Amino acid sequence: MKAVLISQPGEADKLRLGKVPKPVPASEELLVKVKAAGINRADILQRRGLYPPPAGASQILGLEIAGVVEDPGHSCINWKRGDRIMGLLAGGGYAQYAVINQQLAMPIPVQLSFEEAAAIPEAFLTAFQALVQLGRLQAGQTVLIHAGGSGVGTAAIQLSREIGARVIITAGSDQKVQRCRSLGAIEGINYRTSEFPEVIMKATDGKGVNLILDFVGKPFWENNLSVLAEDGKLVILATMGGSEIGNFDLRTLMKKRMTITGSTLRNRTLEYKINLTREFAQFALPLFQEKKLVAIIDKVFTWEAAAEAHRYMEQNLNFGKIVLTISD
Repeated sequence: MKAVLISQPGEADKLRLGKVPKPVPASEELLVKVKAAGINRADILQRRGLYPPPAGASQILGLEIAGVVEDPGHSCINWKRGDRIMGLLAGGGYAQYAVINQQLAMPIPVQLSFEEAAAIPEAFLTAFQALVQLGRLQAGQTVLIHAGGSGVGTAAIQLSREIGARVIITAGSDQKVQRCRSLGAIEGINYRTSEFPEVIMKATDGKGVNLILDFVGKPFWENNLSVLAEDGKLVILATMGGSEIGNFDLRTLMKKRMTITGSTLRNRTLEYKINLTREFAQFALPLFQEKKLVAIIDKVFTWEAAAEAHRYMEQNLNFGKIVLTISD
């Protein structure tokens, strides 16, 4: 089969189409003919040699796919050839075929295209994990979502809205702020032109936010802690702006009884991902069917243009997801 391969770690021009053996599904796996794959920051880091796949995972890029079941493993009694599925992978999505554990596969709502479906698994599962399982977000609470225009950010805004929480976001342009408002954010801050603490404290009557989803790290560290409410939670999902914090007084955490959690999804156990997928599907799939949740796609590229797609993501211009279409 054909796949997008990394000739050697480096810039986007190191991506090329090549041939690799077609994967063989284990008894609990589905062989999927991939129609579309979502692009994630993790793909760029892996391409650069900075984020190796977990042990036993495919070396091929791609953490989320949508496609058609080609061959169900002999223990896969709930799926049949021809079923449309989407799901999370530890790797292998930029290819004509991929294997996925049957319990990580989700049925694609009938009205969604393969491109829309491929934009869902990684972004929405990451957001759901952070908001619900780690952040314990409740109706009536306030959540601050940094990088609101990202794939995970746009997913988190919608999920928070459906939970019944009040959403505040930061984004890198006024246009992105306005688009986040259209998804349900009640307040938005352009972090390039404004400091967010003053706006947030005013919007919350001085109480602060109950939960923060952060992808930035060091540059937002002090401001994040300053706007967390008592018993607030900070969930760190990435450190795009830096990961090392200098002098810090731990009494700040104690005074407000803060909880700080860091998490990744790719290296979680299969059992964890299965439970997360099941809980997410029960909550979210009906909302996708009712069009209360939507996959926000910025741009679709053919997989022959994977290098161009990576360069586009590296420019940080996208609002929502970037997707590759996979052809025969």
